[in-house]
Amino acid sequence: MFKFLSNFAQNRFNWICKTFKDDTSKMLIFTGAMGWILSSVAQVVGIYANSEISDEKKSFLVPQEMIDGAINALTFIGITTIAKRGIEKMASTGKTTTLSVRNFLKQHPDLEAKVGKWELNLDRVIPKNIYAYKSYCSHKNFITTMGTLGASVLSCNIVTPLIRNAMASKVQKNYIDMKNNPSAYKYYTTNSGNMKI
Repeated sequence: MFKFLSNFAQNRFNWICKTFKDDTSKMLIFTGAMGWILSSVAQVVGIYANSEISDEKKSFLVPQEMIDGAINALTFIGITTIAKRGIEKMASTGKTTTLSVRNFLKQHPDLEAKVGKWELNLDRVIPKNIYAYKSYCSHKNFITTMGTLGASVLSCNIVTPLIRNAMASKVQKNYIDMKNNPSAYKYYTTNSGNMKI
């Protein structure tokens, strides 16, 4: 059993290293999204397992937590991915680069004329066996990681709470309206209980 767990852990570690070694920002997005998903699952399990919460409250809290988790994860993935791609494009078109890459571009006037234009892709034009390519990759990885980190802070601390609170207040208002005026809502019976239509 221990050998199985050891092999499983080693395989996961190898996958992480292979997948994220050249792109730290991708790992930031992956781990951030997994964190949101796992925390939402933990909240839902905690609500279900808590015997002090009534079934009526659980029927409200569980869907709300699931919606919160989906909003958290999707907003995080969306904002960080957009930031990552935008910054990657700035790096690959030479908008932001290192001195060694600038020197390489000066030696190739046809490429230097395309700096900042959409069609230039430094990933393809810099030979992989020269220092400028290594410098370019390191710079690109650094700025995309910093940009993704900034986007994740924006997403987690500003955008996600605004969206989540707006949606939660609508759900809460509907729930209160339904409790205060049940005759205004039509129901049909299913095997698992009543459902609003």
